[in-house]
Amino acid sequence: MEIVLFQTDMAQNFGTVVRTAVTLGVKVHVVEPLGFVWDEPKMRRAGMDYLDRADLVRHKSFQKFMESEGDKIGRLVALTTKGSEPLSGFKPEKGDYYIFGQESAGLPDAVHEMCQKRILIPMVAGERSMNLAVSAGIVMYDTLNKLNALP
Repeated sequence: MEIVLFQTDMAQNFGTVVRTAVTLGVKVHVVEPLGFVWDEPKMRRAGMDYLDRADLVRHKSFQKFMESEGDKIGRLVALTTKGSEPLSGFKPEKGDYYIFGQESAGLPDAVHEMCQKRILIPMVAGERSMNLAVSAGIVMYDTLNKLNALP
């Protein structure tokens, strides 16, 4: 499994996702442009020294990400409030790339259409969405657990 952060808005969320990924041995792809300056103090504070140990790849655009990773992706799986398949029933595969959209706007329709699966983390009715870093942590742990691949 690998995590893809699409044009993340908040440095704190980015740093927290990367820190969690390091502790679980998960690779992270970040698709630019970002809503913050790389190496912003807030990002460093959230990611701490884990950022230096991260398996992290920066991509200048979604097109560049697909050019670089397209042949390696088993399935591109969108985490979205528009998903119809709950995470609890989702059967992960080893080569899945889980893509998370911007905190402010989610994923664009064009990216949604490229995803083979659209899953959601169920929430209480009437709520908009979960925090990006919390969602990514839930997905990483759940996926590794289902694949019997927890560290």
